[in-house]
Amino acid sequence: MSKKTLNEANLAALGAERLAALLIEVSTGSAEIKRRLRLELSHNLGPDELAHDVRMRLASIRRSTSRVGWRKRKALIKDLTTQSDMITGKIAPDAPAQAFDLLWQFIELAPSVYERVDDSRGEVGDAFRAALAHFADIAPRALVGPIDLAERTWDALCDNIYGEFDGIITLLAPTLGDVGLERLKQLVQSYAQTPAERPQDHAALQFLRDLRSSSGDFASEQKARLVKASLQEIASVQRDTDGFIAQYSNAEMKRPAVAAQIADLLLSEARAAEAFDVLTGTHPEGDPRWDSAYIRCLLALDRVSEAQDHRCACFCETLDSQILRDYLKLIPDFEDIEAEDQAKAHALAFDDVTASLQFFISWPDLSSAAQLIESRPQELDGKPSELLLPAADALRSRYPLAAVLLWRAIIDRALWEGQSSRYAQAADCIMDCAAADADISDYGRFASHDAYLENLRNQYKHKASFWARVP
Repeated sequence: MSKKTLNEANLAALGAERLAALLIEVSTGSAEIKRRLRLELSHNLGPDELAHDVRMRLASIRRSTSRVGWRKRKALIKDLTTQSDMITGKIAPDAPAQAFDLLWQFIELAPSVYERVDDSRGEVGDAFRAALAHFADIAPRALVGPIDLAERTWDALCDNIYGEFDGIITLLAPTLGDVGLERLKQLVQSYAQTPAERPQDHAALQFLRDLRSSSGDFASEQKARLVKASLQEIASVQRDTDGFIAQYSNAEMKRPAVAAQIADLLLSEARAAEAFDVLTGTHPEGDPRWDSAYIRCLLALDRVSEAQDHRCACFCETLDSQILRDYLKLIPDFEDIEAEDQAKAHALAFDDVTASLQFFISWPDLSSAAQLIESRPQELDGKPSELLLPAADALRSRYPLAAVLLWRAIIDRALWEGQSSRYAQAADCIMDCAAADADISDYGRFASHDAYLENLRNQYKHKASFWARVP
């Protein structure tokens, strides 16, 4: 390796004095680099000094009210990440109590930061979520009393405007222990008994919020969601399945997704009969998670025949390959071959040709996939290329004609709809068609490559930007 390559070994060879001079030169005019260097100097003096500097920086960020534009967003994210790294990586090992308090202050910055920056890309949120996860490591060493920690946690959840403290109960559960979790539960239940406080906003804003809420009382709904989420998270960490389920109303338990979630919990505790009762009290209407839970309930109750019947019905509606695999596993030898053939015949005639193609490619059964494509090519028009390209790649060596028909579908769609952003992809597909032409001895009822290309040139001769990409 060259001695001019920028790496630690080559830079260390320059010596401390030359590196120090270079750092001073590089940091001139860069507040970000100067700030980082000062933090490293503070760390060299001990965790107390570094904690002081981090605390000062967090206070500065909190006081700031200026809008962060897209040019400065990257610098802000870097600053946040640096402060988080100083807390979790440099202060926490030697001073976990200070690190815990600083990390809490860091997460509390989130609302003020979100209000100043466009986080549509989620990068700012990622910085805060990554920091939040470190509570699991730092809290047990911070020696925080469980009662004090429970009260602090509840205060944070009550002011959890942007969800910055979401998941904090789970992260702190080992530190809270039974005493802390019970105290937290008491605080939540006490809060649930108090009247909901309406936010002191403009009357028009309150009216719009109430209008959008299902009950016409936004404040009460918001409060109910907080109570429910908090008690369910406490129940989860305490492995209190009944406590978790108790937070759902009878109406909510009739929703397929909720019923499936409850059934999963009950099945994990070998309470299949209760899980079955929950599931049969709903109207699933093809919910995959409900179907999965229902089948597992039937199997747990030794109602194998009913489970198989439900699997068969689900496959007929969805062409889910895993459901079919599970179904075939419980069928006696030789009978499974006949059942698989019937399933494939059903897939070939299935209304949604995309679902059929996905099934045959994933099974895999490339012969049936080629048969499907060649018998129903007109139904491939308008299908997303993200679905067709992988299928064409899988078919190109053994079934080149089927692959060509998929490439043509992509080309036709791009040109018909004038999708200039897909012209490069379509041009590549034409080259793939040309390469496959030598392997196709008979196009049957389909146009040969030359005939297809000539027709394409005649039909879309005005699309010069596309033809410029075709050799």
